[in-house]
Amino acid sequence: QLPLVESGGGSVQPGGSLRLSCTAVGFILDYYAVGWFRQVPGKEREGVSCISTRDDSTYYADSVKGRFTISRGSDKNTVSLQMDSLEREDTAVYYCAAAVLNPIASIHGMCNMIGVESDSAYWGQGTQVTVSS
Repeated sequence: QLPLVESGGGSVQPGGSLRLSCTAVGFILDYYAVGWFRQVPGKEREGVSCISTRDDSTYYADSVKGRFTISRGSDKNTVSLQMDSLEREDTAVYYCAAAVLNPIASIHGMCNMIGVESDSAYWGQGTQVTVSS
């Protein structure tokens, strides 16, 4: 079983909402950067949003600012991504990833690092999000 399990993908019309969840299996999300990344066939993977489980600092890509919200669950081992005002351009496979925090890196830096050095992180299996009318 993969160390991260995602749920909540699906199909929605433009302007609609979806909520993705990512749960760690077999380890505790303590002192991690946890993020959501998305990929469309033929395009590079994009870092959407990340959160630090140390201080709850967050990062959002410009394309989703004001529409998406990342948060941790009350159990502290789940990270969710609330996606509102969805656009067709948000259609992609969404992956959850988690990497041990670098104490001198910002959460933006950690998000970039996870996207570039994917072997440094745990990953989920991915969940499809489709926005269409």
